[in-house]
Amino acid sequence: MAVIRFVLGQLILLFNFIFTPKSVARDSNAQQQLDQLTSGFSLYQLNACPFCVKVRRAMKRQNMQIKLVDIKRDNNLQQLIDNGGKRTVPCLRIDNSDGTTEWMYESSDIIRYLDEVAAKVA
Repeated sequence: MAVIRFVLGQLILLFNFIFTPKSVARDSNAQQQLDQLTSGFSLYQLNACPFCVKVRRAMKRQNMQIKLVDIKRDNNLQQLIDNGGKRTVPCLRIDNSDGTTEWMYESSDIIRYLDEVAAKVA
């Protein structure tokens, strides 16, 4: 089973590389504003997870520079479980300007939220 999962993961990464979406072009002020809005975002993810790839592709389309956190490294998995409450990825960590932190799960919800954030600068 591990071999199948590995092979499928590598295929997902290959197809993602081949069919990488184009980033939206914004003027520098709008891009700077978007970068500021997303500066407190972190995506907890696994490299070959198909749902994580889906979110990363949406980030690429929206030209978002969001920090990627691999849960297999350091103590990131435990941090995700302790703070977010679940081991599920992808998970978008949103550090708000008022000091609160939100944890958003489900790739479709994350993409919808990122699209809403991008629409604020359009």
